[in-house]
Amino acid sequence: MSENLYKLYVTQFSEILDLKLQQRQSKLRGRVMEGFHVGKQASPIQYIGAIQMQAPAGRFAPLNRQDVDFSRRWVFPVDKEASQLIDSFDKLKILQDPTSQYSDVAAAAVAREWDDRIIQCAFATAQIGQDAGGLSSEIFATGSTVTGAGWQIPSTFGSAAASGLTVAKMIEAKRAFRKAQVDVDMEPLCWITNSQGESDLLNQVQVVSTDFTGDRPTLVEGKVVRFMGFDIIYSERLTSTSNVRQNIALVKSGVYLGIWRDTVNDITQRKDLSSLPYQLYTGMSSGATRLEPGRLLQVLCADTSAAADVTP
Repeated sequence: MSENLYKLYVTQFSEILDLKLQQRQSKLRGRVMEGFHVGKQASPIQYIGAIQMQAPAGRFAPLNRQDVDFSRRWVFPVDKEASQLIDSFDKLKILQDPTSQYSDVAAAAVAREWDDRIIQCAFATAQIGQDAGGLSSEIFATGSTVTGAGWQIPSTFGSAAASGLTVAKMIEAKRAFRKAQVDVDMEPLCWITNSQGESDLLNQVQVVSTDFTGDRPTLVEGKVVRFMGFDIIYSERLTSTSNVRQNIALVKSGVYLGIWRDTVNDITQRKDLSSLPYQLYTGMSSGATRLEPGRLLQVLCADTSAAADVTP
């Protein structure tokens, strides 16, 4: 009997069902302007130009009229959905009901989609024009320095070779905002970087030393949360090209997120399918656009960690 006891060996499985590593919360909602819309497209904001005061043409001379110009930005919805089926027969053969985890997976996918819409529009071509029939494309302007011809801080700024996120680049970004007449004293500043950017900051004495920051802390339990007036946000979904990461520096009025349908969750039983499974449907519709140039900057930072990014 003892020699054959191995025939009674059993296998035990855990009853714990947890999500694999992935971004589960939106990091960028609330950091940009938002609004709700209907229709095939929407104009979230319209800009009026500036005028310049002039000297009088002379005593009793006719007035010289000045005509301001107007511009209008457009945003277009992108529809996304996810459908998951839970087989009724399968549920009879497992130890735990996975329905709540299915819902968590869908919620995480929605959170990433919000962030992707915002990140992708930052440097994409924006649509401007009076109405739907006469739109023109506005390409994000880049240049070797942040001037009237470009809104990019190069990876080599302040150094001979490509460098990561540096204090010098943050100082230059703030200078560029002021130069563009962005009211940095009134609008919240936000810097979107990734784990490599955080590492770069933690290795700079200007960031971690109280000799430079005074009694206003920039570190919370070892995490850089604020520096140079910027709220630091970390996202592993930023675009990378040739070992250069596109950090985003912006004010809240630099990007607009339009929402045609906020998250919709629907759980129904599919009586048209075998086993009468339950369907977990998640849907959303949103679009985003970059707003007025100068309210958003592209900051290039050396980063070789692209292969480590988690993008489910």
